[in-house]
Amino acid sequence: MGSKKNTSANIVVANHAIKAVDFFCSGGGMSYGMQQAGIEVLAGVDFDKNCKATYEANIKGAEFIHADVFNLKEKDLEQRLSLNKNDDNLLLIGCSPCQFWSIINTSKEKSKQSKNLLKEFHRFVAYFNPGYVVVENVPGVLRRKEESGLEEFIEWLKSKSYKVHFNVHEVSNYGVPQHRKRFTLIANRITDAELSPLPVKGRKTTVRDVLGEHNGFKKVPQGHKDNTPFLHTVAGLNALNLERLSLTPHDGGTRLAYVYDERLAPPCHYGKIDGFKDIYGRMWWDRPAPTITTKFFSISNGRFVHPEEDRAISLREGATLQSFPTDYIFKANSVANTARMIGNAVPPKYAEAVGKAIIQNHQNINLAL
Repeated sequence: MGSKKNTSANIVVANHAIKAVDFFCSGGGMSYGMQQAGIEVLAGVDFDKNCKATYEANIKGAEFIHADVFNLKEKDLEQRLSLNKNDDNLLLIGCSPCQFWSIINTSKEKSKQSKNLLKEFHRFVAYFNPGYVVVENVPGVLRRKEESGLEEFIEWLKSKSYKVHFNVHEVSNYGVPQHRKRFTLIANRITDAELSPLPVKGRKTTVRDVLGEHNGFKKVPQGHKDNTPFLHTVAGLNALNLERLSLTPHDGGTRLAYVYDERLAPPCHYGKIDGFKDIYGRMWWDRPAPTITTKFFSISNGRFVHPEEDRAISLREGATLQSFPTDYIFKANSVANTARMIGNAVPPKYAEAVGKAIIQNHQNINLAL
């Protein structure tokens, strides 16, 4: 009996012993998920000062460090956060902006500066030699692993006796009500275990599980403005788009409903029944949502129409499909900036699955003592 009590005490200590620094933290999706898993987040580092208010409003106990990682010195971070080198309980997280490696049509010229962020993160990992390392990014970073610096980083981790897991994971397997593929690396030098995110058992979470009136999302018209922290704000639509949506069948309907209508069909889609059907499409109630991008508030940028209401999903609905809790506070100065913060975020429930794998590994250490 006494032995069991001591073991439990060890587990509690281990849970709280793991502390993390979240590089490229943005609005805090990764940090929040790690906290939910039981990891203490010391700080989030980001160059975008517009993320500061959102991060600090939600990631309690953590410091937001406004810094350009290219100019941030390892010694300065060490002193500011009282970090130690070779700390088995330290976790460094790097979720660098991923536009350059994305398959989504983005300006590669504008995002070029982000392509070397992994190499900068490598510099901090080499300096601190933490017990754990996590990297999360788009699958494209793996497809171009030599150019992105990923291949060199993985080989370096292995040379330093880290057990390295890296793969592309579908986040809907981890409790996120959304289809989204993300590259994830978890490196562990504490045990011989190769750690991977802990999947959620049972069926996948669907749009119906989290949205709709039964989940607190009242019916609202297009253009609705919500000035409360709930942010059930919806983009406005013109008369032509409203007419299109009025003809689009509920629960998964597409532009094919008016594909042969020369007035309603966009010129590039008129008469075309093949190809990309998601634009102007409705979500399905009983499936996970499509990938929530930074443009999810616009019906012309993907399958972002509400399953039955004639409007795009709201800011809060997009955040919920990213697995943020409904009381998560977003502080931005426009619909577009809020949506960008939400769409770029690491889904918190997926981050929690990564954190739980690390926590479980630490628990196993103590159980073996």
